[in-house]
Amino acid sequence: MPPALITLDPQVPAPDLLRAAAGVLAKGGLAVFPTETLYGIAADHANPQALERLSRLKGRTPDKPFGLILASAAEVDDLASGVTPSARGLMERHWPGPLTLILAAPPGLHPSLVYEGGVAMRLSPHPVAAGLAAALGRAVTATSANPAGGPAPASLAELDPLIAENVDLILDAGPCPGGPPSTLADVRKDPPRVLRPGAVKLESS
Repeated sequence: MPPALITLDPQVPAPDLLRAAAGVLAKGGLAVFPTETLYGIAADHANPQALERLSRLKGRTPDKPFGLILASAAEVDDLASGVTPSARGLMERHWPGPLTLILAAPPGLHPSLVYEGGVAMRLSPHPVAAGLAAALGRAVTATSANPAGGPAPASLAELDPLIAENVDLILDAGPCPGGPPSTLADVRKDPPRVLRPGAVKLESS
């Protein structure tokens, strides 16, 4: 069965459509959705079966965990164990925005979200990405919508058939901006360490 398709205004997505999409995730579904950089695949971070299905679909190895898009900045304190003052400062300056922070993972997070004790998260400025997580009420995965090693799509026309045929829902909000990925910084210690330069310019320690 082909995935359901929901077309959304990229600037002002209809709340009822976001709630419908969140309902798919709440039942363990996977959804292709737009972000401030590229199209991604959303799964409910609290659903182990959905995360394992996503891992199989992507062909991801344990050393490449899924990052998260948060429902709100306050969710950081539920999904991280200890937040440094410099990390708080980066959140205040750059969130919502394409800055992914690695924080200490608390016990109980699914292994697909954790690597070497860290969990990666950001608060998206894209109305659809942010609205989807908010409608679900908790973080969704932020992994790009491509098989491991394949090109990440900025539009649905570039979506790999393997992905398109094995998700439950596609949220169409037109092309994503593309460009560099989110900046990735490890903020478990001060000063933070930039692991992947990207859209937000930070000095690496």
